[in-house]
Amino acid sequence: MKRIFCPKCDDLLTFDEKKYPDAKALAFVCPRCGHQFKIRLGRKKVMTASGELKEVKEPDFTCGYIHVIENTFGFKQDFPLILGDNVIGRRNKDTDGVNVEIITADPSMGRKHCIIQVKEENGTYIYTLRDFPSLTGTFLNNTCLGKKEQVIIEGGAVVTIGATTFILHEAGEKPEE
Repeated sequence: MKRIFCPKCDDLLTFDEKKYPDAKALAFVCPRCGHQFKIRLGRKKVMTASGELKEVKEPDFTCGYIHVIENTFGFKQDFPLILGDNVIGRRNKDTDGVNVEIITADPSMGRKHCIIQVKEENGTYIYTLRDFPSLTGTFLNNTCLGKKEQVIIEGGAVVTIGATTFILHEAGEKPEE
């Protein structure tokens, strides 16, 4: 299933892209706001609001990624990590400064909930986790992180923010299709 967002109201729409051939233009009407828009399947370029073509890059998983476990609020998602701070939070079209926007209806996850910092030292990646701070806290393997506490985490670490859980995958691992 392919997920797209309405360019006007940011509502999530899903459809089965396997039913349509590549380069096929599809028209949608947002059920929430009634906005009409088109997308083209199989393209690496998208049209911006200003009318110019922008190239869409494939996700780069070289620094590792997080895998959001499917739960009652949403579906499984994989997000690549970058060197430096990766601010993780709930997707909202008005939120700035978030690298990893988890699509969820989980009200207990903050817009900016936690940070995973990725550093490279001697060819290996070091991952550290800290709370942003959030109202509901950040849990590492069922243990709540203290205020201003920063911990080193490794691949397979289970992190819970609000009612949503994700797993850290280290560099070199590729997400499953």
